Amino acid sequence: MIILSTSITISHERPELMLGTYEFIATKDYCRNNEFPKTPAIIFLIDVSYNNIKSGLINLICSEMKNILKNLPKDTNGDLNKNMKVGFITYSNTVHFYNINSNLTQPQMLVVGDVHEIFMPLLDGFLCDANESEAVIDSLMTQIPLMFCDSRETETILAPAIQAGIEALKASDCPGKLIVLHSSLPIAEAPGKLKNRDDRKLLGTDKEKTILTSQNNIYEDIGKDCISVGCSVDLYLFNNSYIDIATIGQVCRLSGGQVFKYTYFQANNDADRLITDIINNISCPIGFDSVMRVRTSTGLRPTDFYGHLYMPNTTDMEIASIDCNKSIGVEIKHDDKLNDDDCVYIQVALLYTSSSGIRRIRIINLSLKTSSQIAELYRACDTDAVINFFSKQCVFELFKNTPKSIKDNLIKKCATILSAYRKHCASPLSASRLILPECMKLLPLYVNCILKNDVLSGGSEMTVDDKSYIIMAVTTMPVYTSVFYFYPRLLPLHDINIDDDKLPQQLRCSIDKFTDNGVFLLENGIQMFLWLGQELSAEWIQAVFGSHVVDTDRTTLPVLDNPLNQRIRDIIAQVRAERHLYMKLTIVRQRGKLEMVLRHFLVEDRSNDGSPGYVDFLCHMHKEIKQLLNQ
Repeated sequence: MIILSTSITISHERPELMLGTYEFIATKDYCRNNEFPKTPAIIFLIDVSYNNIKSGLINLICSEMKNILKNLPKDTNGDLNKNMKVGFITYSNTVHFYNINSNLTQPQMLVVGDVHEIFMPLLDGFLCDANESEAVIDSLMTQIPLMFCDSRETETILAPAIQAGIEALKASDCPGKLIVLHSSLPIAEAPGKLKNRDDRKLLGTDKEKTILTSQNNIYEDIGKDCISVGCSVDLYLFNNSYIDIATIGQVCRLSGGQVFKYTYFQANNDADRLITDIINNISCPIGFDSVMRVRTSTGLRPTDFYGHLYMPNTTDMEIASIDCNKSIGVEIKHDDKLNDDDCVYIQVALLYTSSSGIRRIRIINLSLKTSSQIAELYRACDTDAVINFFSKQCVFELFKNTPKSIKDNLIKKCATILSAYRKHCASPLSASRLILPECMKLLPLYVNCILKNDVLSGGSEMTVDDKSYIIMAVTTMPVYTSVFYFYPRLLPLHDINIDDDKLPQQLRCSIDKFTDNGVFLLENGIQMFLWLGQELSAEWIQAVFGSHVVDTDRTTLPVLDNPLNQRIRDIIAQVRAERHLYMKLTIVRQRGKLEMVLRHFLVEDRSNDGSPGYVDFLCHMHKEIKQLLNQ
């Protein structure tokens, strides 16, 4: 009994023996310069050039800033009195810093005109508590639109503005996040100046990687600077033309940031989308200045890492900020003999600074049994995770190989997985049948979805920036997001029960499920479409739209006082709430000009470019499997 009591005590004292995930408060040894970190900060960098003035962005962001700052993250496990700091920078062809010290009656503006040698012109008063400096920030948000309302500046900088934010955090000796709201290709004479190399004809060809890779190293170097400070960069882009996401997005890729794109932004149509995205971004729990390492037991080793991160060596992933809306793929190889009685262990250690400035170590432990029976492997497989990993792997291959070779390799992987099951786990009496493991019966479907997706198949029908944006989105997508991105959700809305609070039953993603008198909602986490059949009843249209004529240019439904209108709006709101990006609603009439755009996302059907539908691909996969079995 004494021995049993002792072992229980030890287990509670050692969480690694009983908990899958746990955290420690880190000591100074795990902090930069052996000093506990200061409270992180968020700096807003606002492009105040002509394009953002004209679109209404400047007025919008300034009028909503008070609401945005109310949503700064709180550390529920820390000191709630230690709020994150905020700072503001505006720029066009020069950089403007603002002193928002709470002791001031009005904010002070300091201009740095030498964009070749960016420096921090003030320290005290730049980063402040949003609550303490509320009156000064309110005054600043009133003044910014007035100061720049007559701007005709169209040649903007970008790299010096980001460098200004880095210098501000460096001078304050704190980690943080830069929220950059930018409008156009940086062509002003300054570091980071880019040339227009837009050539969509190269997309889908063997030469597409020449325009999907960075045109210089400047933004990569800035990304590495961000890591040294513990600062990530999120780019909010409001471009009306080519902006070279492939190049400027490198600062996000290396710092753990994200790219948000609002092409042809107009404040009166896109306000809700932008403000919701910003609030969702800054309000979720964020780990700053983080380092992640994956450890494994003997016989396994992590070899490849996929995500928005920087690796200074072969083991450590440095991620300036990480949150629940991003994921990292790690390939772990088995390169030694394991016995059936063994277990293998995988541990992920994440060192990070919380939003209240507490240095923490989060430990995630996983114990897995080994087996020589391949059937047990197939029973335990997670197809959603496999597809997420395959998609990330394919994205990284885009910068090394041709799209065709990547597709062929993915098909080969799928066939190899399924042929091994057929060979070792299925009855020999069913030699001519396609036998799929229960846990992976949708693997061919999802693989075909990746093959048809714009990330691999997008050609000249899309823009270079669109493709670069999708590549970066897929690189960071968590599993629950990628499932619906590659296989969009299709919901019928014409026969819903207005008293029900659940979403309608999802349909297979095919045009065969559409009816002339129906209404269908299609969404993939980035786009959202509302399709209206030609024979849809006039009563339904009147109840939902308040008119017999549907304006397909609108992006929201009117708020009407009837149960059907309320129910449809609730469904759309519920679907949006399940995604971390606010999806803009596009209304499509049957046989209208936008229907071909919607059909592009009906992944079970044959595509316009000749890509096979699900049934045809399944037949092709069956042939590949039989060929492997006959070798």
